[in-house]
Amino acid sequence: MENVHIAPVIGPEIESGYIRIEGDRIAELGPMAQSPGAPGTTRIDATGCLATPGLVNTHHHLYQWATQGLAQDATLFEWLVALYEVWAAMDAEVVKGAASAGLGHLALSGCTTSSDHHYIFPKGRGDLFAAEIEAARELGLRFHPARGSMDRGQSAGGLPPDVVVEELDEILAATAEAVDTYHDPSFSSMLRVAVAPCSPFSVSADLMTEAARLARDKGVRLHTHLAETLDEQEHCLEQFGMRPVDYMDKLGWLGQDVWFAHAVHLSDGDIARFAATGTGSAHCPSSNGRLGAGIARVSEMLRRGANVGLGVDGSASSELTTMAGEMRQALLFQRARYGPKALSARQALELATLGGARNLGRQDELGSLEPGKLADLALWRVDGPFTAAVDDPVCALVFGPQPPLARLLVGGRTVVEDGELRTVAHDATGRAGAEAHRRLMRLAAAR
Repeated sequence: MENVHIAPVIGPEIESGYIRIEGDRIAELGPMAQSPGAPGTTRIDATGCLATPGLVNTHHHLYQWATQGLAQDATLFEWLVALYEVWAAMDAEVVKGAASAGLGHLALSGCTTSSDHHYIFPKGRGDLFAAEIEAARELGLRFHPARGSMDRGQSAGGLPPDVVVEELDEILAATAEAVDTYHDPSFSSMLRVAVAPCSPFSVSADLMTEAARLARDKGVRLHTHLAETLDEQEHCLEQFGMRPVDYMDKLGWLGQDVWFAHAVHLSDGDIARFAATGTGSAHCPSSNGRLGAGIARVSEMLRRGANVGLGVDGSASSELTTMAGEMRQALLFQRARYGPKALSARQALELATLGGARNLGRQDELGSLEPGKLADLALWRVDGPFTAAVDDPVCALVFGPQPPLARLLVGGRTVVEDGELRTVAHDATGRAGAEAHRRLMRLAAAR
């Protein structure tokens, strides 16, 4: 790859440089004047393009692609109550189609690695976890599915209806099986599994404690929702006599192997504990705005040393949100709250790349363009008729609408080229998502 502006995230930018890839790794990069010009290799002329690390999505609910556009004016709790009964009808075919669409959409927005938090497992509906893993394999994205769960239904004081919760023992057995079957800890891994009970208002203290023990026994990461809304804070105070972060701390859920989704309503003390313990968070600005949850204190978290990545969240709470778009949303939300110096374009890019890699425990492999790291990178065309008026290519990427994606590489393999998917039929993922929606609506109506 030659004649490209390189924004490596770690280290200085290179205005006109080269990146050489060997196998699935970055072999070297530098200014064009130092290019070895290796003969016999495939050469990509990237004139007019910006190279960044592939974007890393650290919170999603892929199955929700099938329920976009519902409960449009609801708060989080209202939205969940409205949709739980619909989600209870999903089967493996719905999940596969929704995951194909969601992951294809992510790839087209520069994302090379995505997590997914799947926490609803209706009985007798097929292997939902395997279905989304297959969708990621077909597309060729790195995938970090988090085996979610809920065991605290309405009869036990929780929010979800009892029909969508599982028993503690079956959750732990299924989660252990998912880790044993799919988790690959290798450097080049395309698939890693996390343990992810859903939230304080849908999960018992026993499940949270046992899930943490299971994850640490198996050496995998922990994930859950936390401090997303003031309703959640009030629920925790009423049910547990303490605020959400205090509750998680009591249950052993702070640490370098933990990342939380949202973390909107944090106190100064909460932020200090996140920083001191290495606990990460996934900022989801579009979803937080859509549901009226608030604006996370990202700028303050970064200043105090807490790690923050980005997430698009479920498609039903942030319809058609892109990873590239979340960089812009994060920047604008922080500036709206704190002023124009709250977050820079390059900080937003770091949230979407290295911040996300740290959340997933893959900062040694992903998140920056450095020799020895995996060759996961996005190539953005910033010389178009509109973006060419912006001299700073990182500004062109973050401040405005997403520039055309010239190429997306995952481990050196082309997944997107000239704005089209190359590993699967370009339109097939969208059609699969639409059919997943229609199928789920039929199944829900028949319940």
